[in-house]
This record gives sequence, structure tokens and C-alpha cells, in this order.
Amino acid sequence: MNLKDFQDRFQRAILERDDEILKDIPDGPRETKDNLLGIYRDAYLLRLIEVIGKDHEMLRAYAGDDAFGAMARAYIACCPSSHPNARWVSRRLPEFLRQTEPYAGRPVLAELATLERALNDAFDGPDAPVLALTDLAAIPPDAWPGLVFHAHPAAQCLYLASNAADIWTALKADSEPPEPQFDSPQAVLVWRHDATAMFRRLDAEEAMVWVEASRAASFGTLCQMLAAYDAPDTASARAAGYLKCWLDAGLLTAIGEDRLGGPAKTPR
Repeated sequence: MNLKDFQDRFQRAILERDDEILKDIPDGPRETKDNLLGIYRDAYLLRLIEVIGKDHEMLRAYAGDDAFGAMARAYIACCPSSHPNARWVSRRLPEFLRQTEPYAGRPVLAELATLERALNDAFDGPDAPVLALTDLAAIPPDAWPGLVFHAHPAAQCLYLASNAADIWTALKADSEPPEPQFDSPQAVLVWRHDATAMFRRLDAEEAMVWVEASRAASFGTLCQMLAAYDAPDTASARAAGYLKCWLDAGLLTAIGEDRLGGPAKTPR
């Protein structure tokens, strides 16, 4: 047997619990080969549990170490790692918690996992130049209605059915988390600012405008939507306020006039 074949078989022994390799390895001076192989298997499992815990620190804090460990073991058994990069081992955790008992009976667990997965994705998301207020200074007033603003590729808007964002925030501050509530769904904007993944809750109006802006709705269209939503006299001012907030947070990467046939522009 060459080294490559032995390595492949040893990997199957760890990942698939295939005992065939035991016939080709000797007992140790102090331990049987069964126990030695078990040590490798346990070490691999514990390493995956550690990775999942680091990716979901607030979920672990909320569930408690023992319950989280049991949850992670059940998840690994149901959804074994299929990628050489451990970063992706917990990718399916929200779906697992949402669909698998007894965790499905506590839907806030899946909600917390969803939020933390989004934060992880934002941290690892693609880089892009960000717009600043100064990039808009040269735009003539008559061009504004047709402007389109492009969202940073690492940003996403989540719609959580619960107050999971409030629970996460309390846990992060080492405070007592509120009780789970599902009567007031929350829109949560997740993104990366510099090297930090972060989120904030959006009210219904800003969530509506953000989603449409990220779908390439023009500034004029956004103003019309805001006028129809509430207080037409202040619609343009509210749109400008949201735009400034997004710019300050590094949420926009380019401007263009796509609907007018013009090219997109990125900051220098």
C-alpha cells in the first residue's frame, strides 16, 4: 500500500468510521489500535464542535455549553463536513435547527444561527470600494432622480421572525437576554465595515427602501415610494437621510444611471 492509499483510507476511518484500516496498523505499546483510532476520531469531532462554537458564540452562550455540544454533535452526524475548509462546516446549521427536533421546537435557536451565519458571511464577503459623500458632490441636481446606488456585495438584509437580534445584542453585552418573542418580526441589515462584521435593525420604511435600492431602483423611484408610504412633503429629505446613513456605514460601492443607460461609477 502506498502512502496516498493509506492516507485516503485513514481519512475514511475518521470521517466515515470505516474500520478497514485497523487490519493494517499495529497496536501501540500502551494502547490498542482501536483506542488509538478512537482518539483521532474524537479529536476530529471535538475540533469541529470547537469551530461551530466559535462561529456561533452567542448561540452557544444562549443554549449553554452542554446543550450546545449535544446540538453540535447531532448536527455533525446529520450534516457531515464535505469541504476541506472548516469555515463551511456550520453552513447548514440554521436549516438543521429549523427542521430537526427537539431544536425545531425552539425556533429562536435557528434565528440566532441565521444571524450569526450572516455575520460570518459578511466578514468573509468580497471586498469592494465604498462610496463617500464627496463622491456625490459633482453630481448635478437634475441627474439625481435617475441615480442608482449599488449595495456592497457583503451586505444583506435578513427578515427575522423573532427578536433574535435583541437576544444576540444582550448576550454580546453579557446581559440577561430577553424572552423570545415572535409577534414583532425584525428586518436586520448585516454588513462589514472595515474589518468588522456588524448589523443593525431597520424600521419598516428603511427596510423597504434598502431592499428596493439594492435592486437598482433609482433615487427618484425611492422618493416616490417614500411619498406613498408616509408624509409626502418630507419624502426627499428622508431618502437623503437614509442615503447619508448608508454612505457613512460603507454600505454603497458605486453609483450609476443604469435605467437611463449610463455607466456605473465607482469611487477612486
